[in-house]
Amino acid sequence: MTDVTAAEQSQWRNLEQSTGKSQAEWLTLANQQSFSKHSEVVNWLKSEFGIGHGYANLVAHRAKEAAAGGPALEEDLVAAQYAGAKAALKPWYDELLQYLHSLGSDIEISPKKTYVSIRRNKQFALIQPSTASRLDIGLNLKGVEPQGLLEASGSFSAMCSHRIRVSQATDLNDELKHWLKEAYLKG
Repeated sequence: MTDVTAAEQSQWRNLEQSTGKSQAEWLTLANQQSFSKHSEVVNWLKSEFGIGHGYANLVAHRAKEAAAGGPALEEDLVAAQYAGAKAALKPWYDELLQYLHSLGSDIEISPKKTYVSIRRNKQFALIQPSTASRLDIGLNLKGVEPQGLLEASGSFSAMCSHRIRVSQATDLNDELKHWLKEAYLKG
């Protein structure tokens, strides 16, 4: 992740925390306006919502990009992963995310096309809906012997040393949370 990307993610998190509106909500608000100039959107956001120039500029740029079919929103990537036959796995994903956020405020969630990368200083985990009935949790736990639910990642992911397969709600247990916490602490 580049410094610019990390800074932008931080800016979005701060905006969302201070206003209670998600990135998707901000982009929708901006794109619902009929302004033709960037400066008009920026000025409207500042006067209508009282946000600073930096936040307004970020929203205006990304709204224009999204309207032009630019990079997909994080919410769109996650929604696509859990669409159709995999929809039943979304509550498990949500539960895992809630637990991960309880570990610390330095967690970064970075959705990709087929999985969600979980980062601290570097990626320490990933969550992937691999089949219609299974989530795979990839973990970076170099030097830890596979045991219990924890197995060597094998061909699952070159970015992770281990994997835990979640095939039923009871797999979202203390052992899984222990390994997520260990990976977080190493990350």
